[in-house]
Amino acid sequence: MDIQKIISDIVAKVTGDSDLIKKLTADPAAVIKELTGFEVNADQVKEIVAGVTKALGSNAGDLLKEGTGLLDKVKGIFGK
Repeated sequence: MDIQKIISDIVAKVTGDSDLIKKLTADPAAVIKELTGFEVNADQVKEIVAGVTKALGSNAGDLLKEGTGLLDKVKGIFGK
């Protein structure tokens, strides 16, 4: 599984779609599976979310504001 490709695919799909960003914030593992077809473990979710958050911050500007706290929320979900 190519995590970087998954990150790129997700960024391409969520850019400009605030509803999808909200879904990703609410349930990242489910949205990753929905968008890519891959089931990922907790560590992979954290890595993907971190990559998506970083990419949105540099490529999509204001979209990051809508996804603010995404990484923190993922950490909370998995108790880390």
